[in-house]
Amino acid sequence: MKAALLQMTSGIDPAANGRTLVEAVAHAAGQGAAMLFTPEMSGLLDRDRDRAAGSLASEEDDRVLASVREAAARHGIWVHLGSLAVVRPDGKLANRGFVIDDRGDVRARYDKMHLFDVDLPDGERWRESDRYAAGEGAVLVETPLGILGLAICYDLRFPDLFRTLSDAGATLFAVPAAFTRSTGAAHWHVLLRARAIEAGAFVLAAAQTGEHEDGRATYGHSLAVGPWGEVLLDMHDQAGMGFVQVDPARVREARERVPVLKHRRVTPAVTLA
Repeated sequence: MKAALLQMTSGIDPAANGRTLVEAVAHAAGQGAAMLFTPEMSGLLDRDRDRAAGSLASEEDDRVLASVREAAARHGIWVHLGSLAVVRPDGKLANRGFVIDDRGDVRARYDKMHLFDVDLPDGERWRESDRYAAGEGAVLVETPLGILGLAICYDLRFPDLFRTLSDAGATLFAVPAAFTRSTGAAHWHVLLRARAIEAGAFVLAAAQTGEHEDGRATYGHSLAVGPWGEVLLDMHDQAGMGFVQVDPARVREARERVPVLKHRRVTPAVTLA
């Protein structure tokens, strides 16, 4: 089946980002895609906390989510809305992804588990835990493309999450992201290919790209990786949409050639000699 990946340069206006998403849903459906994948923070990318505060809402009141759900139902296509910043009841934010079916119903939610707190060599400083609460569990969902395991951006660096998902039946992973250019150039391709090879699974990673209104720059290179680790799609640095075929038979073939899932063992306690 055909999957569509949207590469975006999200800005500080949720209404404008929402229009881009709704247009993408229509375009993906028109090209025969069964499912559309969008990046992390599709609805708003703004590191100015005071300015962003006026655009943040609870899941129930998020207009971007509502518009994408309506578009999915209108065009009869599944959508993985990579993530939105939503206000939790406790006042903290969740970096939350949504899987929406072709009737516009939310089939699954996933809150990013691993938060990015770091001081980078180029002077960039990130403290996601100042504003966001970490998710507490892995999430699988059945989709037209197979059993989908959900992750978001920095989660990519934690193979235990992907092992848990593939042990539970995942045949493909979604990794929406907004990687910085420095870390993207160094690690993006190799980590995505590694996660695909380790599980014998497809990896679909829709990404943010380019120069954003809030001053940040993201790496782009939305990727689709096959279960043998081959790059099936690389969207480089231009915003737009790409397409890839997802064939479950390729998962079975990869896992038969290298049956790592059958051979996995629980690592015993380490003994210090």
